[in-house]
Amino acid sequence: MFDFILRPIRRNFGRNKSYYRIIDDMFGFIPNNIELYKLALVHKSASIELGSRSINNERLEFLGDAVIESITSDYLFIEYPDYDEGKLTKLRSKLVSRQSLNAIACKLGLDKHIICCRSINATQKHIFGDAFEAMMGAIYLDQGYNFANRLLINKIYSKNLSLEEVDETETDFKSRLIEWGQKNHHAVLFRTKGTPTGAGGTRSFRCTVLIDNLEVGHGFGSSKKEAEQRAAQSVSHEPSDEECARMLDRLDKMDKR
Repeated sequence: MFDFILRPIRRNFGRNKSYYRIIDDMFGFIPNNIELYKLALVHKSASIELGSRSINNERLEFLGDAVIESITSDYLFIEYPDYDEGKLTKLRSKLVSRQSLNAIACKLGLDKHIICCRSINATQKHIFGDAFEAMMGAIYLDQGYNFANRLLINKIYSKNLSLEEVDETETDFKSRLIEWGQKNHHAVLFRTKGTPTGAGGTRSFRCTVLIDNLEVGHGFGSSKKEAEQRAAQSVSHEPSDEECARMLDRLDKMDKR
């Protein structure tokens, strides 16, 4: 009600004015509890240690993940009355995928404000989507579900995503590759190994895809799921009959050695 009075005061005065500006510029409102939003920006690599507790955005990320999925499910159910459960599930998975949330975070400018350890490199873009989830968790706690719903659908999705393009985008490369293997009677195997946690609290994974025990693709990621998806994506497309023949020919030659 008094937003027109509070906005200039919050944005220009006080020790938290820079944080109020960040939230207002990204989402177009002035928060009630700014501490929630400050916490949403703290990656675990920059955790604040209080006794036995590590203070970072992971709990808010957990909450925000559930909020985004709930709002998105409700939205798609209303927006696509002719879609069956399978189509709705696939479209929701694409909308809330790490790739999609990373892109949204960058378009909002959230990536410029995340507080993290210097050892976190530019390839670990998942932290952008993680921070966006944490921010949605903060918005839900601070403003309520209905506000978070309107904000995500009317301001964030509508301005930063094209549902038609998302619907046509392939994101679940692993499932697609497994389905191809089952259809064509080929054994598809994913071998994933993780590396020890680094100084910044991060861990990386390497995945190798094998078709009939023949290595055909590799992928790296900050999670097992991400590494497997990237490995499947490196195979890039459904193999043609000619490509299958070449792979099997290589396998035959290996067996004869």
